[in-house]
Amino acid sequence: MDTPLSDPISRYVRPHEFKMLIDGKFVGSAEGGVRAVLDPSTGQELTQIPLSTADDVDRATAAAQQAQPAWEALGVDGRAACFARFGELVAENRERLAMLDAIDCGNPVKAMRTDIDICKAYLDGWPAFARSLTGDVIPASPGNLHYTAHRPYGVVGRITAFNHPVMFAITRPLPSLITGNTLVMKPSDETSLSTLALAELFNEAFPPGVVNIVTGDAGTGDAIVTHPKIKRLAFTGSVPTGLIIQRRAAESGQVKHVSLELGGKNAMIVFPDVDLDLAAEGAIQGMNLDVCQGQSCGSNSRILVHAKIYDEFVNRVAAKLGDYRVGVAYDESTDVGPVAGKAHWNRVNGYIESGVEQGATLVRGGGRPAGLPEGGNFIDPALFADVTLDMRIGTEEIFGPVMSVFRWDDYDTMLAEANALDLGLTASVWTNDLAIAHKTADAVEAGYVWINDSTRHYFGTPFGGVKNSALGREESKDELLTFLEQKVVHTRLGDPHTALARLLS
Repeated sequence: MDTPLSDPISRYVRPHEFKMLIDGKFVGSAEGGVRAVLDPSTGQELTQIPLSTADDVDRATAAAQQAQPAWEALGVDGRAACFARFGELVAENRERLAMLDAIDCGNPVKAMRTDIDICKAYLDGWPAFARSLTGDVIPASPGNLHYTAHRPYGVVGRITAFNHPVMFAITRPLPSLITGNTLVMKPSDETSLSTLALAELFNEAFPPGVVNIVTGDAGTGDAIVTHPKIKRLAFTGSVPTGLIIQRRAAESGQVKHVSLELGGKNAMIVFPDVDLDLAAEGAIQGMNLDVCQGQSCGSNSRILVHAKIYDEFVNRVAAKLGDYRVGVAYDESTDVGPVAGKAHWNRVNGYIESGVEQGATLVRGGGRPAGLPEGGNFIDPALFADVTLDMRIGTEEIFGPVMSVFRWDDYDTMLAEANALDLGLTASVWTNDLAIAHKTADAVEAGYVWINDSTRHYFGTPFGGVKNSALGREESKDELLTFLEQKVVHTRLGDPHTALARLLS
């Protein structure tokens, strides 16, 4: 595609060879397998990445296992120094990493710069949390000393999602690394380029073998999950894949600690006393349309609006959506980029078709905007009204730019509908009455609830869901402790009077 938009590809992709990182070396797959990488904005092939095998995972795990004792021995301050150097390198490479994410996964480049800027709070915050960790002295019995201590698991396996590639590759490994574990990480096979570029920065900031990065398909992920030397696993992705990981971890013949951050069909509950403009903006903001095209597990894709303001709310959301420009992800003027892959584009369009077929009202969007590259995975953000729980768009996670608006007039019925699904990651409640807000926040079945806000994460507050949306919490001290095994040490002190007499005799 010979246009000015090709310049970022010529600069950031074409001249580079993207390799895995194993034991401080940049390598291809042992069997030479590769996977083509397609540009979601054009459909054209960009480059190729290694398609690793179980043997590659075994090499990465062996390197991590060998590096772990020395990494643990550095202590928190030694490991924090590596974090600081890594943070400097990330800042220096901000534009390259952001542009790679835009080119590879379709997220608008200006949003990807923000993703990278967000990482600083995590790079600074995890060492501070680690320094604050303490054990307990337990007064369990007289004449004895009982205390607790923590030790790292050893090697951690981390599998990241496709929707925030570089941000997840930077932030998600940090709690496992600061606690003295080493890492084998696999990015999504659809969006690996920024993680492989990040491998160079990991390699400069951390000792060899501490961070190992492999790329590949589901077979690669399964090799990580079932590896006998990896007892701690962390995954971000879909519910079906999370269930497979739980099953395969159990079938490995070992007891493994698994944490999962999975999907959501998140409710935004709007009461009739809200400022309509603020609520409409919050609905769009909560969809993350200008960050990742609604491809977010935390998006408020189910909006339950009181009947008194329903029509006006829908009209205002529709009007505001019209201001968003859909375009090529690495174009500075783009607000909403393409979805990540062609298969996902087909899936989202299938949901839009089903919404129309099942009787929802397509208020706006849902088509393919004109004037964009034919091979791109573009979808004009779709807004559906008159959605009910018997429709697929009202109950299934779409993971794309599709908003479904429900009407309610009875509080108890609305709450039952909000809690009707087997997902419960996030929710948001919009009202100026604090009593109603907190009553509803307490009653809605979700792990993270915003009141008169949406989608923002705040480092230090535990993020995670209930039901099928999550297992464990992230971004807080709660997560840090999950990368450490606790032990209790007991000492029999004996009779202090006898000991003192013996010492002084």
